[in-house]
Amino acid sequence: MKGVAFDLDGVITDTAKFHFEAWSKLALEKFDLELPAEFESQLKGISRIESLERILAFGKLSGKYTPAQVAELADEKNTYYVAAISKLTQADILPGISQLLADLKAQQVKLSLASASKNAPMILEKLGLLTYFDAIVDPSKLKAGKPAPDIFIEAAKAVGLAPSECVGLEDASAGVAAIKAAGMVAVAIGDKEELAQADTVVSSTADLNYDLLVTSYQQAQGK
Repeated sequence: MKGVAFDLDGVITDTAKFHFEAWSKLALEKFDLELPAEFESQLKGISRIESLERILAFGKLSGKYTPAQVAELADEKNTYYVAAISKLTQADILPGISQLLADLKAQQVKLSLASASKNAPMILEKLGLLTYFDAIVDPSKLKAGKPAPDIFIEAAKAVGLAPSECVGLEDASAGVAAIKAAGMVAVAIGDKEELAQADTVVSSTADLNYDLLVTSYQQAQGK
């Protein structure tokens, strides 16, 4: 294992709640649409535009807005979101992640960020974790988002590695599918049934550590 590619939301910090609050505010103000709490899971791990398209479909509003209008609405949602995450601090880092990053760096493992969030660099800076990462993939430059493998292929390439030399960390099924399609070993955080495609599943980020990732990698490679 020479590299680890991290997702952001639900792996390093929990900003999903801020995303959903921002989408809910936009949906109510612009479409007079209330999003049920259970709809949040449908927006997990996908791009901003795809999230908005799913909301429009939910409200039976698909096709009623031009691509330019959709982009403008997505940008407005991002304004709400950025205002919320500007208050993030190191206290918002999920359990075990700071130690995991420190241990991986001590072992000279290359670290990359594979997040659909365009705000990822700012979030990492707020959390005080930006310097740990050797590369951050720019999702706006990819042809396809998760579950396509593009972002994890690029995450490996950005640190000079093959995907087969890396472990990917995710909390969403779309992300796990992307990791596997890229040819990486997948370690997931969350529900074992929902994330069954992963090579290893833990219930909490607190269960993650360097030895677990190495063992998962070796077992998946048949070593």
